[in-house]
Amino acid sequence: MSIDGPGPRGRRDRPAKPALSRSGIVAAAVGLMRAEGLRRVTMRRLARELDTGAASLYVYVRNTAELHAAVLDERLSTVDLSPVAAAGDWRDRLIRVLLSYAGVLFDNPGLAATALATRPHGPGYQRLLEAVLTLLDEGGMPRDRSAWLLDLLLQYATATAAEHADTGDGADAAALDAARRSLADSAHPRLVAAGTELFAGTPAQRMDWAFRVLINGAANTPLPTVDDPEGTSS
Repeated sequence: MSIDGPGPRGRRDRPAKPALSRSGIVAAAVGLMRAEGLRRVTMRRLARELDTGAASLYVYVRNTAELHAAVLDERLSTVDLSPVAAAGDWRDRLIRVLLSYAGVLFDNPGLAATALATRPHGPGYQRLLEAVLTLLDEGGMPRDRSAWLLDLLLQYATATAAEHADTGDGADAAALDAARRSLADSAHPRLVAAGTELFAGTPAQRMDWAFRVLINGAANTPLPTVDDPEGTSS
């Protein structure tokens, strides 16, 4: 008596796996990040996802840090750079680009910390830098200040996203406000007087204001000169 049905499948009967490539590895890493979070995107976990050995991935990516940097750069390719060619005030358009950059980090918790720890250098990051410098040049910002301001603007956006990566629900702000309310006026009069102004405005409004402070401040603050080793300027 025989039992009909498929027998064990040999390796030759299995569908061929797609050939590995750096772009395919990064795409799989992005999908894994969306499903499980960036912390789960390791070489070993990604190898299982791709049904291969971790050693095979090292041919294309040196380590997990480089993998995360590649994921970050891929996500930076989604930053909205259309304001560069749009009409309107250059500051408003620059801030739209910066808010889009921050939004990508807010939407992908963990990437901001990667951006702080490892400066990206791929095409997505390069296009972002070019866009910011183009708008600063359009606004007449001196080139030397643009180079320094570029660093400040992206640092602020990145640090803000990293700060709120795990506290997007506002729990930390609520705890701080509750602690402030319990303070005695005599011991902390200015902190108590600041009241709700400490937490006023939406995150986007606060970021918009901070970007304007940095931009306007750079426009009116010359860089230190070569003969100014203490880093002071008039």
